[in-house]
Amino acid sequence: MRSLARGLIIMLLNGLCIHAYSQTGVSGIHGKVSDEKHIAAEAATVILLAAADSSIIRSTPCDAKGLFKFNAKPGRYLLLVSKIGFDQSMTGPYTVDTGKNIAVDEISLTPHLPQLKEVSITAQRSYVEVKPDRVTLNVQSSIIAEGNSVFEILRQAPGVHAETKGDISIVGRANALVMVDGRPVRLTGQDLTDYLQSLPGSTVQQIELITNPSAKYDAGGAGVINIISKKGANQGTNFTVSGGGGYGKFGKANAGLIFNSRKDKVNIFGNYNFIYRKTDHTFITDRFINYNNELSEYNVNYYATQQGYSHNFRVGADYAISPKHTIGVLISGTINNDDFIKNNVLNITNNGRLDSTILTKSKLNRGQSNTSYDINYTGKLDTLGKTLYADLVFNDVDRHSSEYIDNFFYNSARVDYRPLLQLQNLSPADIHIWAAKIDYVNPLSKQSRLEAGVKYSRVQSNNDLDFGPKVDGVYQNSPNFSSTFFFKENINSGYLNYINKLGKVNLIAGLRVEQTNTSGNGTSAITESTVNKSYSDWFPQLQLNYQADEKNDFDISFNRRVNRAAYDAVNPFLYFADLYDYKQGNPNLKPQYSNKIQITHTYNKKLVTSLYAMVVSNFYGFVDYMQNDSTKVNRSITQNFGTYSIYGVRFYTPVNFTNWWTANFTADVSYQRIKAYPRNGNLNKGTQSVSLASTQNLKLTNTLSFEVSGNYESPEFYGIGKFKADYHVDAGLSQQILHNQGRLSLGITDIFNTHRDWSSINYQNLNMTVYDKVETRVVRLNFTYHFGNVSLKVNRKHSTGNEDEQNRAGGVAGSTTTAN
Repeated sequence: MRSLARGLIIMLLNGLCIHAYSQTGVSGIHGKVSDEKHIAAEAATVILLAAADSSIIRSTPCDAKGLFKFNAKPGRYLLLVSKIGFDQSMTGPYTVDTGKNIAVDEISLTPHLPQLKEVSITAQRSYVEVKPDRVTLNVQSSIIAEGNSVFEILRQAPGVHAETKGDISIVGRANALVMVDGRPVRLTGQDLTDYLQSLPGSTVQQIELITNPSAKYDAGGAGVINIISKKGANQGTNFTVSGGGGYGKFGKANAGLIFNSRKDKVNIFGNYNFIYRKTDHTFITDRFINYNNELSEYNVNYYATQQGYSHNFRVGADYAISPKHTIGVLISGTINNDDFIKNNVLNITNNGRLDSTILTKSKLNRGQSNTSYDINYTGKLDTLGKTLYADLVFNDVDRHSSEYIDNFFYNSARVDYRPLLQLQNLSPADIHIWAAKIDYVNPLSKQSRLEAGVKYSRVQSNNDLDFGPKVDGVYQNSPNFSSTFFFKENINSGYLNYINKLGKVNLIAGLRVEQTNTSGNGTSAITESTVNKSYSDWFPQLQLNYQADEKNDFDISFNRRVNRAAYDAVNPFLYFADLYDYKQGNPNLKPQYSNKIQITHTYNKKLVTSLYAMVVSNFYGFVDYMQNDSTKVNRSITQNFGTYSIYGVRFYTPVNFTNWWTANFTADVSYQRIKAYPRNGNLNKGTQSVSLASTQNLKLTNTLSFEVSGNYESPEFYGIGKFKADYHVDAGLSQQILHNQGRLSLGITDIFNTHRDWSSINYQNLNMTVYDKVETRVVRLNFTYHFGNVSLKVNRKHSTGNEDEQNRAGGVAGSTTTAN
């Protein structure tokens, strides 16, 4: 009787509560959560958030029917839904009025599709993290990296070879495609070095070293280096400010701001960075020429200082048409300007006696403005996870270069033997890039998906060269050097990716097709300046991951890639260094192709061992020389030299010495061979290469940390040159301040000032040594501070349609990731 009475009382109270609720009109939100097949998502967690600042109000699990309900005060709310095996989903905002209980549309969860397993090199958020297809550098976790430029970060990164002249590779010495926020930066030589040195590490979140890029990426480059910027992607309004200064031989400074403000359907975002730099460059060459029983020595001592600034900016907005459809606009760009003071001393010796000296002094002003305008769309087409991305972009690049050169001529007695020769060297260029692309993702099941996309790009490049002497106070154009060149390129491409999990095997298979049309026309007295090409290429990619047991993972991958020449590399202009040294473009330069296979074993999610092999045909990854023994003139040129092969093994492993001292070690041992095409001589030479790197992290207190890193590269033969060993050591100290929202870092790079390129060439009629040294020992102090709402992050990735063209044009306008 007591049990029956108790049950009747509970039923009565419950009925009274329901009646009271219906009478008083309590405000609330209710709805249903399901999977991609509209099956109830039982036990999914639904979190109620305040739309104004994304603060958590309360949470509840879904019942067996996938239903949930919240009582809530009048206001605007977001719903965040999560469930194991599915991606998080955020909907809203929803407006709840007094006495209203609103029903939201059915929320459909998207399965979390299999991704390649990530291996962390240290227990915490390590500076180095490894996946079978890439190495990720968490720049924010490195004291030295935060206070450094991106170029210095890459220079010390494991598996990366970054030369001062701008060649950057992650497999052997074949150049990689350098990207910023998924957008290639087609700069070459000193231009690429200058740009990467202008990017402060304090503005970078991660750097991905992708050795096996999927077919979704543009096929350019033997691997991809993707620099991911820090973004203000939190809900509400938030900022990150940074500033720093450094000193080596000269002073440096940088400052930056990242902001993000999201309210309701509109998200506004952007960043700005300013860089001031002054540095120097020493370049020494010594050529020996044996001609008509006379041994001549042409010794060049080149020294230059570079002083300038750069502005980098991005600003954009996203508008949510509906919870599943978003459009965005983005304007981004860079402005660079540098002044160079050059001093070039050429000593000419015949049979051991000084014959004459030519002193060349010049002042060069070089700069570039690059602006990109982008419109993009992202849409979820149904509740099953079908997604469409579209992008349209126009890019305008304006480059200027004005150099005025004075040549002084002295005999062995230091007496003038000919009048002063004054030269003018003007080389402006305009590049216009149009690109459009569409990407489509179609989940086929919980374990698989299909990705497809198409892209169209068109480039126009106008180049002028006005070069000649000053005659009677007026500069004249020399017909042997002055010229114009108009270049057009169109690339049509498409790709298909299939991703699936088959038991213990993860599969990624893709194919990319690119059809290229190029034409170049110009005026030049001594070089060919008309070229037309049309060709199509297929680029397959495959990756298999097999988890044998809890401690052993195996991966095998294959891809084919292409390197198309930078636009200025096919420009037939002759670039003046001194009267006996020129640089020449090559309009007949063909693309180089690489085929790479890699097998990786991961033990206990820590020790990673990779075997790899890559063969590059039409190889042009170094500067070749054409020396005329009679005139003593040496011209450097990029040409398809031959075949480059590399076979190696790479190791990554962490060591935890104590709970406050951790380290990671990397080693790369390879065998490389270069075989020249018969027209370029009979070179067929192999060499070994060993690269070692280590980073040591010591947590001295809860807020004070110390870091030291070292890098070593063994002597090796590359191209036609033999290189000496290279090594350097960096260190840094970091202190968390201002309630851990601020960070103060002090770092020094190349402590012992040992980092330089030193090589010798003895091939065919060329006998030369080269010493190349830029300022590398620099002390830097950097400060970063975060403020605003730093709670919840929901990102939308912005990438534009002209990535590969931007890279080859020398462009650096970028993209960003913002809240959506």
